[in-house]
Amino acid sequence: MMIDAPAPMPDSRAEALRGLCAGRVFLAGDPGYEAACTPWNVALTQRPAAVAVPTSVEEVVELVRAAVGAGLRIVPQSTGHGAGALAGRFEGAVLLRLSDLTGVTVDGGRRVARIVGATVWGEVSAAAAAHGLAVMHGSSPDVAAAGYCLGGGLSWYGRRHGLACNRLVAVDIVLADGTLVRADADHHPDLFWALRGGGGSFGVVTAVEIGLLPYADAYAGMLGWDGSRAAEVCRAWAEWTHGLAEDATTSLRLLSIPPLPELPPFIRGRQLVAIDGAVLADDEDAVRLLEPLRALGPEIDTFARVPAPALGRIHLDPEGPTPAVSGHLVLDDFDAAAVDAYVGAAGADSGTTLLSAEIRHLGGALGRPARGGGALDRLPGEYAAYFVAVAATPELGAQGRRDAARAAEALRPWSSGHRVLNFTDEAVDAASAFPPGTLGRLRAVRDRVDPSGAFVANHAL
Repeated sequence: MMIDAPAPMPDSRAEALRGLCAGRVFLAGDPGYEAACTPWNVALTQRPAAVAVPTSVEEVVELVRAAVGAGLRIVPQSTGHGAGALAGRFEGAVLLRLSDLTGVTVDGGRRVARIVGATVWGEVSAAAAAHGLAVMHGSSPDVAAAGYCLGGGLSWYGRRHGLACNRLVAVDIVLADGTLVRADADHHPDLFWALRGGGGSFGVVTAVEIGLLPYADAYAGMLGWDGSRAAEVCRAWAEWTHGLAEDATTSLRLLSIPPLPELPPFIRGRQLVAIDGAVLADDEDAVRLLEPLRALGPEIDTFARVPAPALGRIHLDPEGPTPAVSGHLVLDDFDAAAVDAYVGAAGADSGTTLLSAEIRHLGGALGRPARGGGALDRLPGEYAAYFVAVAATPELGAQGRRDAARAAEALRPWSSGHRVLNFTDEAVDAASAFPPGTLGRLRAVRDRVDPSGAFVANHAL
């Protein structure tokens, strides 16, 4: 682990939780405490007063009531992908890990999936595909669906269909008083509005129901070139995205692939520039749309008609626990000067330790207010920049942070000042994540459902 932290001081209040969750409550020093604390990002060390691992909604309710009654705060967590923003906020808190509360069912007639607890997108996508449908997952199959939706949700379907959070039709949530409520358009509508992109400040989400899309497959994949061609390829992609049809949602990445034996030999240990994503069009139109990029002669070209679940892995995000540090900002434009700054800070000759420096194309439906949408009904900005480095040691983590900050600073002149919370792994001003006026309304909802501030979210309101 990259970040070490001292063991927490014993908190006598946590003794009130012993025996709950069928004995799956761990206090500091207990066997199993360290393993239960560890998030997906294993570069982080979480030190709560206790960790609880429920396997049923009833156990969640019981745990919330006991924790609040004992004066403990509650940190709900599914996989722990974005746990960096919680640093220093575990004192007097119980970490409520939902990793063993999972399940998904699909109503093909209604085109709705019910996703329980910390179920990850790979499972949801497979279940939807059995009905010839697709779900608005992100770029990794092992991210939990609920947390992704609470933070907005950028998918390969996004430029045509908007943010995933605005496809939610219902949320089951345990509030601070221990009540389980179902929030939808007709029940607790203010809470339902807040949960769609407003983050995790309102309770423990035990299930979400989300509308599915009528796609059994899509034209998707990756184009790749040697890193020496980064400037040429990046300029071409930037020009291609200006005025691009909403059918295409793609990302551009400068990659430094480690020489791991499990990786395919054509990418192992290489510097690459890659373009990946999906085109929601028939094959003829998709081929025509991609022709300007293919004219650059990529040595890797996996774009083809593929089953919808395959979209979860085209980005080649690491699966399973991974030590990482990252940086992020949203851009209003990505013009020729921005390309030069990007390649200079993160290209093959920059000396960077970044595994990936990504520019993801936004706009289209992502930038328009969703009809009847939630707290995050759109994303201002045209591109999202995300920089990530592997943090296998403290030294590598520190260098990765510096390199991510250097890349972000290089693109600062094009920044919108906005942030995507799902891409933000440090504490930030929540106002940067929402349209004007939204934060005040979110705080009013939070104060009503959690007046004592029992819940600790990744990003505080």
